[in-house]
Amino acid sequence: MKKITLLAIAVVAISFASCKKERECECTTTSTAGSSSSTGTYTVKYAKISKGDAKTVCTKTSHVSTNTGGSSSFITDCKIK
Repeated sequence: MKKITLLAIAVVAISFASCKKERECECTTTSTAGSSSSTGTYTVKYAKISKGDAKTVCTKTSHVSTNTGGSSSFITDCKIK
């Protein structure tokens, strides 16, 4: 009887851990050109995705780029809400 109870608890725990639902990735973009800068935010929604997969996809959106003259840069930082 104990083995069945432990197995049932394990199955329930696993089903909650891999729950796929809608997740939101919030990104902040900062653009710098010379002495001026601007910041903006946007949200990307992912449907039917696990939290781990959403975190992987969302953080891969982050990047930094600088033009060859070095006078401007573009930084995007994203994280799961």
